[in-house]
This record gives sequence, structure tokens and C-alpha cells, in this order.
Amino acid sequence: MSTLKLAIAGAAGRMGCTLTRIIHAMEGCEVAGGLEAKGSPAIGHDMGTLAGLGELDVPVTDDALHLFTRIDGIIDFTAPAATLAFAELAAQARIIHVIGTTGLSHDDETKLVAAGRHARIVKSGNMSMGVNLLGVMVKKVAAALGEDFDIEVLEMHHRHKVDAPSGTALLLGEAAAQGREISLRERSVMSREGHTGARPDGDIGFATLRGGSVIGEHSVIFAGPDERVELTHKAQSRDIFAHGAVKAALWAVDQKPGLYSMLDVLGLADE
Repeated sequence: MSTLKLAIAGAAGRMGCTLTRIIHAMEGCEVAGGLEAKGSPAIGHDMGTLAGLGELDVPVTDDALHLFTRIDGIIDFTAPAATLAFAELAAQARIIHVIGTTGLSHDDETKLVAAGRHARIVKSGNMSMGVNLLGVMVKKVAAALGEDFDIEVLEMHHRHKVDAPSGTALLLGEAAAQGREISLRERSVMSREGHTGARPDGDIGFATLRGGSVIGEHSVIFAGPDERVELTHKAQSRDIFAHGAVKAALWAVDQKPGLYSMLDVLGLADE
């Protein structure tokens, strides 16, 4: 297989710089471009210099249309509006689009399905292999335990995170809902305040914490009569998300156009 030419959207951010380092160090791929919004002070700067690697002779650009003609894939941890625009360009260019963006709406997801008719899209609320394995376990535990076990999803992230609940929390909530064979949209409780009354049987609750520099911590709590089961994942480095995203891009090389998840990448889609 020839070397996979990968670009990074949001190239100058913390995740962008982490991705630059991971791609540069991994066999089978290379840093082929970096993308930032128009007006960004990073435009024209070298990707390697921004990531602390030394010069790679790969400048950051704001010209997405031109960049997409020169790459095999793009890794995208940005914002919903930007991700939808990149998905359309990826479909036109017939390239790989790995999406770690969170906060996407139901309508946004529908548009990604349409883009997947021509692009190879891998999307996940969390690119960590550990989190996706956790999701499989959550689904199995939710299926095994009856409604006398209440399900609560607790997550904490750094103070700069702008969406809540996190994409990972929603991923885990969806896994629990699938295990219970219920609709997360219909049975989720995103906040509680005031006199709420007793907790309804079968709902899936979410609690969100923000503060400090926490990269990401998630727990799914199954609280039953006289006992409690807790499944937890704690991220200690952004490298785990970058490694997963690059692994997803390399996996997508041999796939047909479509919208995939990390469970597909890990061979766990049927679990």
C-alpha cells in the first residue's frame, strides 16, 4: 500500500498538533496538509513547527477546496458546521473523512449519511479503542440487568469544552439504550433541577461536570437494589484519540464508500 496522505482540520489546536505528531511517527501515512479557518494566525505556518517536531515543509492553509484535491483523507476534530462542509468536499473528492467532532444534531447525522454515498466516513463520539470497548460492555450489561437497575452516565471534561453532554457520554448512553431496546432520544434525562419527583423506571440519566484540565472521564452507573455496578474509562492523554483516528483512516483505505463507526474499525459492530 502506498503512503496515505492525511490532512488535519483544526491543525493548530491541541488535538491538531497531537495528530501531527502521531501521523508523523506512524508507518503507512504522512502529514500532507493542515487546515484552519480564514483569518487564523496559524495560516502559512509549518505543521511540524506548530507541533514541536521541526519543519515538515507542510504549511497550514485556509483553502479547503484546493487541499482536498491533494490528499487521501482528512481527520477532523472541529465543529459541526465545519464538519458538514468538509463532508461535502470529501464526498466530491471521494476521499476518507475521519470525524471526531461532537455536538452534531440528528439532521447533521442525516447529511453525513448522504455524504457517505461517495466518501469513506468514519465517525465516532470517541476515537479511543478503550471507550469503544466500554460501549460494548455497557450494551451487554444493560441487556442483562432489568429496569430495577437505574442507568446514569457521568462525564467530566476540561473547562474549555463547549458541548454537553460529551459525544462519548452520548455514545455510552446509546449503547445502554440499545441494550435495553429503547430509544435514547425518548428516554434520556439531560438535566434535573427543582422538585423533579421520583425517578421514572427505565430512563437513562446524564450528569455533566466541567473544570480544570481533565481530558475526559466517563462512568456508566447501574444502580440497583442494594448494589451498584460502575463501568469507567479515564483518558490520560489525547494521544489515545489521535491513535484511534489514524487507525480508522488506515482501515478505511480498503472500504467501500459509507458511514462507519469505530466499532466497524475494531471488528465489533455486531457485538
